[in-house]
Amino acid sequence: MFGFEKLMSRRGQGRWYLRLSILVICLFAVIVIYVSNQFLTQRFTETTRNGADVRLALYVTNLTSELERNAMVTRVLARDPDLITALQEQNYSLSTARLMSFVEEIGAASLTLLDSDGRSVAATDRNRLGEQHGSSPYFVNAQRNTQTIYTTHRDEIGAYSFVYSRRIEKDGAFLGVIMVEIDVPTLERGWAGVSEAVFVTDSKGTIIMSTEPRWRGLQEDEALELQSAPSAIDRWIRATQGWSVRPADAYVRGEAVLRREKRVQYQGWTMVSFTTYASVREKVNGILALEVMGFALLLAIAFYFMSRKTASRLVFFQRESAELRALNRRLQREIAEREKVEKTLQVAEQTIAQSSKLAALGEMSAAVSHELNQPLAAMKTYLAGARLLLQRKRPDEALSSFQRIDDLLERMGAITRQLKSYARKGSEAFEPVDTRAAVSSALAMMEPQLKTRSVNIIRSLPNEPVMILGDRLRLEQVIVNLLRNALDATKLSSNPTVEILLAAGDTVSLQIRDNGEGIENLNDLFEPFYTTKAPGDGVGLGLAISSGIVNDLNGRLTARNAVDGGAIFEVQLPSLNLDVAAAE
Repeated sequence: MFGFEKLMSRRGQGRWYLRLSILVICLFAVIVIYVSNQFLTQRFTETTRNGADVRLALYVTNLTSELERNAMVTRVLARDPDLITALQEQNYSLSTARLMSFVEEIGAASLTLLDSDGRSVAATDRNRLGEQHGSSPYFVNAQRNTQTIYTTHRDEIGAYSFVYSRRIEKDGAFLGVIMVEIDVPTLERGWAGVSEAVFVTDSKGTIIMSTEPRWRGLQEDEALELQSAPSAIDRWIRATQGWSVRPADAYVRGEAVLRREKRVQYQGWTMVSFTTYASVREKVNGILALEVMGFALLLAIAFYFMSRKTASRLVFFQRESAELRALNRRLQREIAEREKVEKTLQVAEQTIAQSSKLAALGEMSAAVSHELNQPLAAMKTYLAGARLLLQRKRPDEALSSFQRIDDLLERMGAITRQLKSYARKGSEAFEPVDTRAAVSSALAMMEPQLKTRSVNIIRSLPNEPVMILGDRLRLEQVIVNLLRNALDATKLSSNPTVEILLAAGDTVSLQIRDNGEGIENLNDLFEPFYTTKAPGDGVGLGLAISSGIVNDLNGRLTARNAVDGGAIFEVQLPSLNLDVAAAE
């Protein structure tokens, strides 16, 4: 009996030792995790701060180098003999091309050459040709100074531009000014991606460059107020304040960030960057998770010695643990494969997006060239005629040709404006249009081509107005394209004839018929870049553009071969009831 009680007493003491050991392990785990969190958070925060300082120093160096390089460019261009000769002789025909040959190599936003009166005579941005800068600070200060002048300019929409200008002279005589504008968007894009936000302030503390466009022109406090931390995040920060070594410097897009700044050795500027603490928290949590797993393993071993029952259960636990490890390895492999597939998919999507952009750009360029080719050809013909009329001392008739050239220029400007706003154009911009007037305007547009060839034009137009609801300019483009194709189709005909038939009813029908050889492939006729013409005579966009315009006008463009030869193109448009339109 005494031996049994002694054995039971030893077993009870052993259990208390195990329980005490588990309690000690738990207390030790809490202390280690707390100390590790404080130490690791401070260490990784310092690493993040050092990394932010290194990136900021790199940004400052790049900005300073860009400013110095552009300042050096003005000095080199001010001594360029070709630009000096152009200013002396006032012959700027090659100056713009000269500047454009420099701009990509230099990396500047734009280059502009001003004459002695401050007028823009050559520029890489052709829209700025002819602008007057005589009263601008960068022109006035450069005219009065022999050194490179730096000027900060803010436009009407709040964007900043940074300009270097320098006086161009020859033998002490002032000839003009060369301007170099810094490519600010490229610099700002180089800052984005790593830091949460980066901006540059001038000597007055005003933000002049920023990865956040809304911050430009504001003070730092005003800019941060635009994107303050939400109340929910603010409450979470207070609840977990003990996990951080120091409070956040600021909040950007609702995230706590580390603020770093560095002086720019130029004009008293300062560069400031904000870096999130997210990476710090992730690294600390990863190490803490390993520590928790280690202590959990110790506790599992302690509980195993405390509560083991049978060898069979131990074998069962081992088998389950092995299965879990195998499953974990399979899951890790599947996760790695899925991440690889996602990265490949992202690369493919980016490649497809870039290809789509290039294709759209090519089609738009071809469309612009196609639509402007006809007015340019007509202008060339009128100019040749005006030259002959002036040589024969017939100025009145020459003025008529110049007036037509002016009308063609107006048309070209309307086409370019239309192409720029094409994506925003809708049915709300339509207005009542007399189809007869559109046909007459299109024939007047084709007059230079009709004079060079002997083509029989047969017109059958109603006496009353034939009204539709649409865009007259775009309708004229369709008619001109169809007439031009009809003329090309009759080049080999012995008696070339083009017939224009306009009929009105519930729908307006405009038919243009030629006595050419007809159409071989009607299925691909309206596809972009499909053409039956010889290389150099067309790019195959006329009918594709015309079909798109007619569809926008709620109509239909069809083509068929005539029974007795030739082709017939028919435009069908909804007829406009003038009484209903007036009532509306």
